[in-house]
Amino acid sequence: MERYPQKPLQFPTRPLEEMSARALQFRTLMQRRRSVRMFSSRPVPRELIKEAILTAGTAPSGAHRQPWHFVAVSDPVIQSEIRKAAEKEERESYERRMSEEWLEALHPIGTDWHKPFLETAPWLVICFAKNIGDDGKKNYYVQESCGIACGLLIAAIHNLGLVTLTHTPSPMRFLGEILGRPKHERAYILFPVGYPAEGATVPDLTRKNQEQLVTWKEGG
Repeated sequence: MERYPQKPLQFPTRPLEEMSARALQFRTLMQRRRSVRMFSSRPVPRELIKEAILTAGTAPSGAHRQPWHFVAVSDPVIQSEIRKAAEKEERESYERRMSEEWLEALHPIGTDWHKPFLETAPWLVICFAKNIGDDGKKNYYVQESCGIACGLLIAAIHNLGLVTLTHTPSPMRFLGEILGRPKHERAYILFPVGYPAEGATVPDLTRKNQEQLVTWKEGG
């Protein structure tokens, strides 16, 4: 197999002052990011969703196999079908599958098996992980690659001025069936995307500080 041809890297070198300002600006932006479960039905143009997905597609991947496919849904009939199937699995999980320890961990967040946002949000974006590529060959580091792409998608959505939520009803085979995806694809994460509902609330929680988040091992 031939190697990819090489080309010069386009890399703008920035002054340290600009780098520091950009770093603080971006961190401040992302610090305001929250997982939202109360969505407005206010429409969101398809163009914005496209841009967010294209940003997700810039993620690095194992052997550059790009083992992901995104399905964007705004059809209310399909959204209703997805909600019905998801709530069926979620109810089973909350009432029978989840351990007491797991339920205790979720309790402060206040979630349950009801998922109205699956119909309220104007868009559902589902990332499918592809174990096999479009060329029929095996993909590598699929989980890691899709995780990075989904992280970029979340950042892109927040940067647009919209909100989202990582929703993972388990099992998620129903998504592949409803959306007609091939059997070698597996639903990875479902993202409702849109504007927050008027009066939306989120849990009053904190994130790890620097001391909790980072261990520095510096020389010199």
